[in-house]
Amino acid sequence: MKILITGATGLIGRALQKSLREKGHGLLLASRKGPKDNSFIQWDPQNGFADPGRLEGIDAVVHLAGESLSALRWTDEKKKAIRESRVLGTRNVVDTISDLKERPRVLVSASAIGFYGDRGDEELTETSKAGKNFLAEVCREWEAEARRTEDSGVRTVLLRTGIVLSKDGGALGTMLTPFKFGLGGVIGDGKQWMSWISLDDQIEVINYALENENIRGAVNSVSPHPVTNQEFTAVMGEVLYRPTFIPLPEFAVHLAFGEMGEALLLDSTKVIPKRLTDAGFKFKFPDLKKAIENAVK
Repeated sequence: MKILITGATGLIGRALQKSLREKGHGLLLASRKGPKDNSFIQWDPQNGFADPGRLEGIDAVVHLAGESLSALRWTDEKKKAIRESRVLGTRNVVDTISDLKERPRVLVSASAIGFYGDRGDEELTETSKAGKNFLAEVCREWEAEARRTEDSGVRTVLLRTGIVLSKDGGALGTMLTPFKFGLGGVIGDGKQWMSWISLDDQIEVINYALENENIRGAVNSVSPHPVTNQEFTAVMGEVLYRPTFIPLPEFAVHLAFGEMGEALLLDSTKVIPKRLTDAGFKFKFPDLKKAIENAVK
């Protein structure tokens, strides 16, 4: 296939490029900067594609672009950037796809388990309702923009991705240094659920979504075995052979990080990949310990 990727230089995008090239697919990479060569096309969330005609004949689109959620605090400006990069960026991608004479067969669009909000011990599948906090609102609007491609006959997959485990970035990449120095510990009361997926499995889920016509709509891209923060912390200590005795109390999270800390560190989301398991998808790393061992090696 000939596949367009936005967000191709991010953690997932870089690994996806390698996987798709190994499978023999041709890639067109959307870039905010000017094209380096013919494999790039200039694009940004506000203005869309500089030369949309180059998308004619594309077989598939993988839309991963979005402002990083990480920040010391979510200022109003940061929250606006998070929302616009996802909602406006997706709107521009979908509008361009819809205007093509020859539309792609499939759009795989990123979303996140933030869609569900803070849900305690509730087990969440793709049919569960959206939450009510900032990230849930962003995800709901984000997905609504992506779903508009269905009106043009394009199969649309919305990947509600959890914490992606890789030493090269994301949550695990941030955690590794303090844990290696013995400074890791439980966050809050440690009872909040963490829904995660290995980077290898995340890439395979995207490939699976591209290749299987029966996969459409919302798909929870997480391991079938979510864990509590307390369990996650214990496994990190075991894999790295380090103590995990230094907790981060809830009041300290609120004091240091405000709303961002609450959403990313304290909210509890116990998500199950029902549609993937029902479809027969096989996870390479369903077990957290093996997934972290693979990620840090």
